[in-house]
Amino acid sequence: MSKQKLWIPLSSIVRRALRLTQRVPISSAARTQPILASFSPSNSENCGLFPSRGFDFLGSSKLSGRCSLSTQSAEKVVDAKCWNCNAEAEAAPFLVCRSCRCIQPVDQSVDYFRIFGLEKKYDIEDDNLERKYKDWQKKLHPDLVHSKSEREREYAAEQSARVIDAFRTLNKPLSRAIYILKLEGVDVDEEETISEPDLLAEIMEIREAVEEAADSQALKQLQSQMQEKLEHWSNLFAIAFRNRNFGDARKSIRRMTYYERVNEEIVKKL
Repeated sequence: MSKQKLWIPLSSIVRRALRLTQRVPISSAARTQPILASFSPSNSENCGLFPSRGFDFLGSSKLSGRCSLSTQSAEKVVDAKCWNCNAEAEAAPFLVCRSCRCIQPVDQSVDYFRIFGLEKKYDIEDDNLERKYKDWQKKLHPDLVHSKSEREREYAAEQSARVIDAFRTLNKPLSRAIYILKLEGVDVDEEETISEPDLLAEIMEIREAVEEAADSQALKQLQSQMQEKLEHWSNLFAIAFRNRNFGDARKSIRRMTYYERVNEEIVKKL
């Protein structure tokens, strides 16, 4: 399928939008809301391309909720002691006691970056993350503590689940971006509708292109385009976050969210 076939002219989109606005009341809010609502991430039944749920991190709220995550430093743990041998924790994260090797209860104040001994920044090395994840799972996996007490088996299950969630969150650029903003106390509203005309037009084009894709080659071409867009906006998020420009950071997340959803729909059709 040619590029011209994949992308419809903007003039056609505008004409289509104008026809839709003629069916609703005259007020400015009423003119725009029906169109924008149809492209809201929460309205997945209407468009089929956008997220229907937020990222639910262990120890955090939904995207539309308030963040209560701690950003404590990774220095010595204060007043933390092993439940089994009463040894004091030497450093965070205190998941396993160094003295008796017993698994400790989950400490929600320890963020996902600290679990893996990573600096709290958006750009991370995937190889280090995966290696440290596997190291933790070797110590925490419930199957490895089947002979331990019921209490420690419960701690192991909780810690293992949290480490898995931490890995999945930090391993994906989009979920990592949302999470790191949460740590800064910045909300990402999942229910926010699109107010940018250029993004609205682009989403309509993408949606039509995916629906009209005739074969796997056309879908893969679209997928390649989405990957390029994701990488582009991921880089812009990294710059905005380093500069603490949270407005631009949230804008980048909004773009990444839609492109990621398009990728998911393309995978389903391949």
